[in-house]
Amino acid sequence: MKKLIVYQIDSFTKEKFKGNPAGVVVNADGLKDSEMQQIARELNNSETAFLFSPDGDDCDGVIRYFTPSIEVPICGHATIAAMYAKALEDNLDSCVLRMKTQIGILPFEIIKKNGDYQVLMTQGRFELSPTFDDDTEKRMVAALGLDYDDIDTRCPIQIASTGHSKVMIGIKSREKLNTLSPKYTDLAELSTEINCNGYFVFTFDSDDNDVLTYGRMFAPVIGINEDPVTGNANGPLGGYLIRNNIVTYQNNKFEFNGRQGEKIGRLGTINVKVTIENDKPSLIQIKGDAVVIFRTEIEI
Repeated sequence: MKKLIVYQIDSFTKEKFKGNPAGVVVNADGLKDSEMQQIARELNNSETAFLFSPDGDDCDGVIRYFTPSIEVPICGHATIAAMYAKALEDNLDSCVLRMKTQIGILPFEIIKKNGDYQVLMTQGRFELSPTFDDDTEKRMVAALGLDYDDIDTRCPIQIASTGHSKVMIGIKSREKLNTLSPKYTDLAELSTEINCNGYFVFTFDSDDNDVLTYGRMFAPVIGINEDPVTGNANGPLGGYLIRNNIVTYQNNKFEFNGRQGEKIGRLGTINVKVTIENDKPSLIQIKGDAVVIFRTEIEI
């Protein structure tokens, strides 16, 4: 029998039962893929992270991510949760851990402050795809429950990625954002055609000077109809806004707060930092809080 230490952590919030919940297994050495999939299905969060010992001298550990149905290459909120759990479990001071993921070795910074922790995650290389053909775009807009009048004309509909791609759809109204009722089957079918599993609908319609955007993210093709607060959407959004000249910046830095989860009662906030070289994003990082819901042990 192996005794596993398992955390349930809400990311991008300090308020329990808000933000985005993730499972974390902090001592996953020896687990089979099938066992990780079973654990992720049992915990039934959008993602569960599994932490392993380093497999070489080039990293401080290995991290893998499973939804209840499949393994995914990277996950923002589960990374925040995993590093927070590791910091608590190992009583870490401020440090940077180089963790091996399916998209490469990434530096994750643990920031200790006032006896608690924040996590700064460096994401993968930013990529932006061309716009869609008219037919695909029309089907996508309809599947999301939108009309073209709802679309923010400054915002082309494109796939953006820092390792786990999302379609960016900018709209005018936060009220419209919170009344969306997508056709999940249609979105899932489109995902297989465009090779992208998530749709991030966002708006600049904010009544808070500290919050630039509000968003919602739908990924039904991987079993997540709606994700509460998505690091792999808000991070790429920062790069998308720069590449499309939608925002201004100074000293080759752009920083903003994105808020998500309002409609489903799991409000959370992500801080996004973009470093820019030659008018293009060269580095994207997300920072967030976290809070423990429970720590337990299971034997398998």
